[in-house]
Amino acid sequence: MRNVSKTIILSFITIFIFFSQAFAGNHSLPDFTKLVEDNSSSIVNISTVRKGANKNNSNSVPQVPNDELNEFLKKFFGDKGFGNPDKNPPRNSQSMGSGFIYSSDGYVITNHHVIADATQIIVKLNDKRELDAILIGSDPSSDIALLKIKARNLKPVKIGNSKDLKVGQWVLAIGSPFGFESTVTAGIVSAINRSLPNDNYVPFIQTDVAINPGNSGGPLFNLNGEVVGINAQIFSRSGGFMGLSFAIPMDVASNVISQLKRTGKVSRGWLGVYIQEVTNNLAKSFGMKKPSGALISRIIPDGPAAKTDLKVGDIILKFDGKEIESSSSLPPIVGNTRIGKNVKIEILRNGVKKIIKFKVMELPVQKVSSKEIKNTKPKIKKVLGMTISDLNDKEKNSVGKDGIYGIKVIDIIGNPAYEAGLLKNDIIYQMSGNDIKSTQHFEKLVKKMKKGDFAPLLVRRSQGNSIYLAIKIE
Repeated sequence: MRNVSKTIILSFITIFIFFSQAFAGNHSLPDFTKLVEDNSSSIVNISTVRKGANKNNSNSVPQVPNDELNEFLKKFFGDKGFGNPDKNPPRNSQSMGSGFIYSSDGYVITNHHVIADATQIIVKLNDKRELDAILIGSDPSSDIALLKIKARNLKPVKIGNSKDLKVGQWVLAIGSPFGFESTVTAGIVSAINRSLPNDNYVPFIQTDVAINPGNSGGPLFNLNGEVVGINAQIFSRSGGFMGLSFAIPMDVASNVISQLKRTGKVSRGWLGVYIQEVTNNLAKSFGMKKPSGALISRIIPDGPAAKTDLKVGDIILKFDGKEIESSSSLPPIVGNTRIGKNVKIEILRNGVKKIIKFKVMELPVQKVSSKEIKNTKPKIKKVLGMTISDLNDKEKNSVGKDGIYGIKVIDIIGNPAYEAGLLKNDIIYQMSGNDIKSTQHFEKLVKKMKKGDFAPLLVRRSQGNSIYLAIKIE
């Protein structure tokens, strides 16, 4: 009986301790009131006017059909409603976003897409003053714009170090979603160094902070009241918040802002290569223990890399001493490297590590040209689950110098071509480092390989980009 009593008493003690800890845990949640009070006066509302806007003006957020399978990555603008723009004639349009005071003498930061193509930019301060802003400079690649207003003794935000951020840390956003000024939302850091489509130079901070149209350009604070990011994008089907928000790291933004302030434009380092991710199968085909680094799939003619010992098929492991964990981490590192700096690139080539010396050049504006070439009838064969043919003259020209070699995929019949990810109209111009001269040459290379091995194929897609695919020999 005594043992039963002791058991009951111990159970009550355990329950008491559990609820005490839970209660204490609830009271350990952060209190953001002081942070908001200290920084509210540094947050601004930004509105723009665009003359002669067409029917699909930027005042409305693009809507994605509910039956769409793929998520739609949207740049978001402030919006006063989701009406049908097709019924409205061309007129002056207005959009709204957020921003923050960068310096006491009137420099203001926001997103490029908030002020893009604007004929007038108006900054509304926390004290209700509305001032016309001058655009000092804007950078579409990082989606950052620097504005200047005629005002003094403003209260700037404190700039933090985004490199210190860790997944799970609390962060807070202040902005004007849907025009509701000084709206405060909080959440945690969901991921760091996130790569997004069409944004090669920004390793985004992903959060679950509620961000909506109009929050663009607003600051993301850490618990110390420091700005660690600039809210820029959402991932959504509906156009509203779905728990996936992305901010530009302040470490990246500071470099861009400094250049915009100094010259009005941004210069970026350029390697002059096309790269892709190293998948598990590609890692096997290159003899790697695990996938890492950035695989060079094409070297741009006359680019910086073309003047070095870098080759197609090299896997970049380090750039200027910085580890390249994945292909997406390379462009921001190269882009933020000082122009003219001499760096060392560590690569993996044929299973052997090698150091390449490289001088960083400035990223130029690329131009595309085309020529009319006669078409000739190709030779057709079937191998590895696909129908292939030799290239005609027009197809050789379409892939540049690499088109001297190669074969074209006419159709996918089955495996292993299907599982490798090959597509109709792909041009295969290398296999295991060997330039493919013809369909007959390709067949000979396949016959030399062992059944069950993975072979890396260098493929050019119809869009012009080169990628590596690993095909299993069967």
